[in-house]
Order: sequence, then structure tokens, then C-alpha cells
Amino acid sequence: MNKPKSARYHRLKRRASVVSLMCTAAALGFLLWSGASTAVRDFAASLTQSRAGIVAIYVILLALAQELVSLPLAFYRNFILEHRYELSTAPASAWFRDHVKAFALTTLLLLLTAEVAYALIDWNSRWWWLPAALLGAGATAVLAQLAPVLLLPVFYKFTPLDRGNLYDRLVTLSRTAGVRVLGVYEWGLGAKTRRANAALVGAGATRRILLSDTLLAEYTDDEIEVILAHELAHHVHRDISTAIAVEAALLLAASYAAATALGGWWQPLHLTGPADVAGLPFLLLVFGGVMLASLPLVNAFSRLNERRADQFALKLTNRADAFVSAMRRLASQNLVEENPSRAVVWLFHSHPPIEERIEAARSSAW
Repeated sequence: MNKPKSARYHRLKRRASVVSLMCTAAALGFLLWSGASTAVRDFAASLTQSRAGIVAIYVILLALAQELVSLPLAFYRNFILEHRYELSTAPASAWFRDHVKAFALTTLLLLLTAEVAYALIDWNSRWWWLPAALLGAGATAVLAQLAPVLLLPVFYKFTPLDRGNLYDRLVTLSRTAGVRVLGVYEWGLGAKTRRANAALVGAGATRRILLSDTLLAEYTDDEIEVILAHELAHHVHRDISTAIAVEAALLLAASYAAATALGGWWQPLHLTGPADVAGLPFLLLVFGGVMLASLPLVNAFSRLNERRADQFALKLTNRADAFVSAMRRLASQNLVEENPSRAVVWLFHSHPPIEERIEAARSSAW
């Protein structure tokens, strides 16, 4: 693997992400302290007297303004860099189509969240954060189950896997692990990226195995089997349920912090009260700040789960050589950062460094 190339790529990606985050925070701060947020609220109120309508117009205008701020960096981070480092195969037109879809879905989610939040603030300005966080946690659990059938097909094409021997091996492996799956699908990543990936997504009636066409084209059946075994481990160990529970706890903490801060700052911000939709940028800043501050701990927890999943995969398949070769292929094909610093791992990585995973696999083989 070209280590300097991967290091440069990830360094530029991180810088662009940090700058984008700073621009977003600066834009929200400007809206608050310049009075622009109240002007947008007044404009929305001039168009409709409906409380829900005012919230909807405000959210849509806020989302459009934020999109104008973030689009150049998003294009640089997710299109220019991806092509410069030969990871993307998608033309600009396809990238923009996907970006518009993602923007529409994100705006819809923000709109629904804001409507519920402000309805709850109208109901009880002191305790609104509690039911809001609980509803958010419930929505997260539902989306995790429905994503394979509702969200992923918006962006990718899926077809039933047409490789009988591999299909049988993976279904047998799933049964051995005690995880019921309802299908194995080829995931059309190749039209957009050169990366390879595999996933076991959904739950219950929506749980299915996804194998990217880029993975199927380059990897042996043994390598694919051990990669899937790692994904099966997350379901066996209930890592998805645990992640949703952690997310619920963070939603509670962030919602409480946002409600407390709004209760103390609505007057200095010249809002008419906690229920003033012009305070939405303030809520987003506080909420996002809490979630961002928790990210290193969330990543550390995720790395523990990933190490455990690696060990499970090795024990289930007894294919340490295939695991090592698969990790090497993935690292090269996906331009994984080989030896990141401890600080980078702590702040940004949800998975252990690739060399650590390979060394652990080799050690377990003895």
C-alpha cells in the first residue's frame, strides 16, 4: 500500500471536514448574533400564521442557507479528493444527484425533528427535551431496521447474489453463527467508487447480507467469508442494539444540554421565548457540540467492538490467512491509513489501525 498517498489523502479529508464543521458553526453563530435568524422567522410569519408552517418555512430556508455554505467543501471533500486519489468512478452529474437526494432526506429529517421539538416546547418548555430525546432514540431504532429497504435503494442498486457456492457458504456461516438472514445481495458500488465493502444490515425481517460488486470481483470466497464473519459478530454480540442504546443516552444528554442552555440564553439572544423558532441555530450549536465532544469516547467504544468482532470472525472461520489477506486488500483498495498517530486514532477512528488488526490475527493463529 502507498502509505504516503493514504496519509496525504486522509490528512486532506480531515482538514476539509474540520473546516466544514467550523464554517457550519460560524454560519449558525452569525444567524443568531446578527439578527438574521429573527428576520427569517419574521419572513416566515409574514407568509403564514400557522405555527407548523412557520417552523417549516424557517427550517427549509435555514437548510438552503447552510447548503450554500457547505456545498463547496462537500464537493472538494467527496468529489475532488475522491477522484484525485482514484477512489471515485462517478461523474460530477451522478455526485450532484446523490448530493441532492441526501440534502432532501436530511432536510426532511430536520423538518420533522424541528416540528416535533417545537410542539413539545409549546407543551412544556422545561421538560420538552425528555420526550424529544426518547422519540429520537425510537426513530433511530426504526431507521436502522428500515434503512435496507427504504434508504439504501435510493442511492444504490441491489440484485440477488448469483454465485451459488458463495451464497450457500455465507448462508451456512450465518446459521452457524446463529444469525438469520433473509437474503444475500450484490451491492452496486462499482458505478460510484472503487472501494470494496460488505455489510449485514437491518434486523428481523429486513436483515440481509450486502456484498459490493467491487468486493466480489477481486476477493476470494475465503476472504469474503471471513469479512462477513466479522459483520455477523456485530449481530451476535448485539453491537447494533448497544450502539442504539448509546445513541439514546447521548440524545438525552445533548437534548438536556440544549434545553438548559436555551432556558438561560433566550433573553440575551433577543428571542420571544424558548419556543421561538429563531433559536433553532442555538439549539443546533449546543446539541451538535455535545455530540461532537462525545465522539472520541464513542469511537473508543466502537474500536473495542471491532476488535471483538475480529476475534469472533477468526474463531468462527479458522481462516487467519484469509483474514490477513482480506485486510491487506481492503487497506490498499480503500486507501486505508496504515499507521495513524494515537491522537488521530483517538479523535477520528471507529476501527483499530489496520496493522494492529493484522497483528492480532497473526497472534491468534499461533
